[in-house]
Amino acid sequence: MLDLAAHRIAVTGSAGFIGFHVTRTLLEMGLEVHSFDAVNDYYDVRLKESRLKALGGNKNHHFHKGFLENKDDMAAFFAAAKPDIVIHLAAQAGVRYSLTHPQAYIDSNIQGFQNILDACRTHDVKHLVYASSSSVYGANGKLPFSEGDAVEHPLSLYAATKKANELMAHSFSNIFGLPTTGLRFFTVYGPWGRPDMAMFLFTKAILENRPIDVFNHGKMRRDFTYVDDIVQGVLGAARNPPAANDAWDTVKADPSSSRAPWRVFNLGNHRPTELSHLIALIEKELGCTAQKNLLPLQPGDVPETYADIDRARNAFGFSPATPVETGVREFIRWYRDYYKV
Repeated sequence: MLDLAAHRIAVTGSAGFIGFHVTRTLLEMGLEVHSFDAVNDYYDVRLKESRLKALGGNKNHHFHKGFLENKDDMAAFFAAAKPDIVIHLAAQAGVRYSLTHPQAYIDSNIQGFQNILDACRTHDVKHLVYASSSSVYGANGKLPFSEGDAVEHPLSLYAATKKANELMAHSFSNIFGLPTTGLRFFTVYGPWGRPDMAMFLFTKAILENRPIDVFNHGKMRRDFTYVDDIVQGVLGAARNPPAANDAWDTVKADPSSSRAPWRVFNLGNHRPTELSHLIALIEKELGCTAQKNLLPLQPGDVPETYADIDRARNAFGFSPATPVETGVREFIRWYRDYYKV
């Protein structure tokens, strides 16, 4: 087990939702953090800048602006940070955006991840933890989703790039002995969340008395996972780098582990919530009733996600503790305070 306080830590995506929370938690632990973000305009730059401002007053925080796909930016960041542990949370996010802006995903999630891997190898990083996604399960209909399930049928380019990241990481773990851990996040939400996600979109529209688009006629089920629980999972994984395993069974090969120092884990709430119930919780907290446009399932979406988290629980004690009712309340409280509504 790695003592985070005894190692230099780099976090990418610190102006983003999960990256901000991870960076803030590390700083609250009294640790020094070098962070990296492009602060691009995929969504409201002012929100990203506000997150950075919330981090900026801490003398232990060293922010570097740049693009993942730019090798010079990445080289400069690693040269300054000299990290032992890299928590890579920057990426081009969003399933629906990938339908219309595919090149952004190739640049950031493929070329950018290649640059991260190269830099980790060059700087002899002890552990790379990176964000994967529940979207890799794609057309898999077996529930709950387990890391041992096949993930060969992604339904969006975003999902395909996240699966590609897992494969690219494995090749570096196998060839160079770089310990890597991929974390398949399940619908993360909470304060400082992304404006393109359902919780944020619904809250904003309801308060503005506009109708909300409800896909799959509200029958969609998602394993909504509160961001504080995700942060604890990320840090738990970071403390526990995988080791090579010469006894790994090459005949009955487990897709979530390897002979190389490579692993993938689900980080989810393990309690799927129907979209219609989520909307009802938001309505209750806001004291407003939503106008609903009931629509069919969108291309690239799956009807349900549900995380089997036994492996993460056994490996590093992952135990999500936030019910969706509490999480929605905390998000609404933050939203009203931040936007003064």
